[in-house]
Amino acid sequence: MLELSVKFLLSYFIGSVMGSMLVGRLRGGVDIRTMGSGNAGGTNALRTQGWIFALGVLIIDIGKGVLGAGVVPALDLPFIATDPALSRDWLTMCCAAAAVIGHVWPMWHSFRGGKGAATLAGTLAVLSPDLILPVLLVWAITLTSFGYVGLATMAAGAAAPTYLAATRLPEDQPLFIYCVAMALYIIFSHRSNLQRMRDGTESRQARLMLFRRQR
Repeated sequence: MLELSVKFLLSYFIGSVMGSMLVGRLRGGVDIRTMGSGNAGGTNALRTQGWIFALGVLIIDIGKGVLGAGVVPALDLPFIATDPALSRDWLTMCCAAAAVIGHVWPMWHSFRGGKGAATLAGTLAVLSPDLILPVLLVWAITLTSFGYVGLATMAAGAAAPTYLAATRLPEDQPLFIYCVAMALYIIFSHRSNLQRMRDGTESRQARLMLFRRQR
């Protein structure tokens, strides 16, 4: 139990390091939480600061997921014995989830973070690289059909457990449970986007829509 607790917290601390805040500090103290949608993630970084800034944010935020899922579970920590009763699969899933949670609620930045998509993608790149292509396809199809980045992200999150259910159950049950939990978490973190879509005020990327109505 001690190993799980320590490594969960370590992954959470890593997830709490916000890419937008680090890149913003390098850019002279830019805080994108005071701009655009007020979110600290890559989409708001792109809208308010441009693609170079957003690329730096994306690299850091994806990297946190890679560290949480791929490095922390295997660490040999001093004074922390390896728990033989602890499933390595479940330890990895818990550390991956902690990195995503840290991104959404970062303790280093007053618990005001992003929405978890980039860090989740980083965890999936480690846990199951073959999931990346179907998830990206669903994201791209939804975005070019409807023009909403938030909706595309939620659909992509839901695509991961759907794909696993169709192709890899019951063998990959821990990964399936992780993806279900993370899909629900991504939807929860995008609840403000859902409200704006209902209100008709959500920002829409009409130029990316392949089937938009011509005027």
